[in-house]
Amino acid sequence: MERYSIICPCCDATLTVDANTGALLAHEEKKKVLGSFEDLKGNLSKQAEHREQIFAQQMSSMKDRERLLEEKFQEALKRADTSDTPYRNPLDLD
Repeated sequence: MERYSIICPCCDATLTVDANTGALLAHEEKKKVLGSFEDLKGNLSKQAEHREQIFAQQMSSMKDRERLLEEKFQEALKRADTSDTPYRNPLDLD
């Protein structure tokens, strides 16, 4: 029985496939290398910095959002003042 060993490009797992049937015979995951405590601590600090950066970006966008909504509201008020057609409720058309 002929077998092929294939390495998955996504997860680096080794797949053993039967050549005749194409059936998967074995699956062996790549062994994970455990990092040291200092590496894990460094990763946590990087993640915390990333969270703080995203939070600051969202806060600044919320400040801009308030200003943009106010400008849109003022523009809508101007358009409403210039429009002479009365508002017609769609439910009244029945």
